[in-house]
Amino acid sequence: MFEVLESTAFVARESRFVRVDEAALSAFAGRLADASVPLPPWDTVHHFTGAPDRVTAYILVLDTVNFCFWPPPGKRRWEVEIQGRRASGYNALALALRHALESGAPLTDAGFLAGLTEERLRGLLGGHGTLQLMAERTRFLRELGCVLERDYHGKAHRLVESTRGWAVDLARLLARKLSSFRDTAVYRERAIYFYKRAQIAAADLHGALEGMAWGRFRDLDRLTAFADYKLPQVLRGLGILVYETSLAERVDRQDALAPGSPEEVEIRANTIVAVDRLREETGKRERLLRAFEIDGLLWHMGQEETYRDRPYHRTRTVFY
Repeated sequence: MFEVLESTAFVARESRFVRVDEAALSAFAGRLADASVPLPPWDTVHHFTGAPDRVTAYILVLDTVNFCFWPPPGKRRWEVEIQGRRASGYNALALALRHALESGAPLTDAGFLAGLTEERLRGLLGGHGTLQLMAERTRFLRELGCVLERDYHGKAHRLVESTRGWAVDLARLLARKLSSFRDTAVYRERAIYFYKRAQIAAADLHGALEGMAWGRFRDLDRLTAFADYKLPQVLRGLGILVYETSLAERVDRQDALAPGSPEEVEIRANTIVAVDRLREETGKRERLLRAFEIDGLLWHMGQEETYRDRPYHRTRTVFY
């Protein structure tokens, strides 16, 4: 997406708190270029599978509330245990929504979403510990239901098919129609675009539907990285992202960074720029990886203990 790449490149050029280390980036690109490093497959353990229209609706619901899984200080992390399987964070959300659907909850029904209450959503998700921003999650799902009812005859797949197989158009449509996907910031009086969850919705549809039906897109190569808090944690662990001393200390102390602050915007923007540079460098080494595929590799690396030694940055936000 040109507006994401263009605006985040501006931030990277002007950054005071974060920089990309080209030597570390080149070294890691060499590792990625090795064809023996496999792309992670779509996770069918935690995600719902079934009829394409229901999967499409499930993915839109999932990505509407796919944000902020870390607990407040002193609180226990939210996790679920369903049919003997324990999960936390994003995997817990995917699994809980899957279980709710398979148990008969009408999560694919736009009318149900439009009238959803926070109490009902808490009951559907279940689990133990603290999942932040529940009022916002409820409001965003109601917004999704209302938009689907008003503009798409209540059908999620009609929203997706209105973009005629263009992933970038889907991301822009979600950002235009739904406030929860309108992921932007202002940096030095300039608009900066991230569209993290709007872009990931297209990639998730592609993965969940194996590139078929409403998961068939012609321009997945135009998606950027999905700037969250796990990718910069991994990139920092690899030495690719380097934080200025005061920012490094704040992140390591787990101090909150304000949404839209220069530090937070620079972390996210440099993440996108670094992944795009990795895409370019692996291409020069004759392995053509798309940005969303590199994103997936980094995210899965972030589930390994190796990359959890240093904390990720903490920002209480609905965008990631």
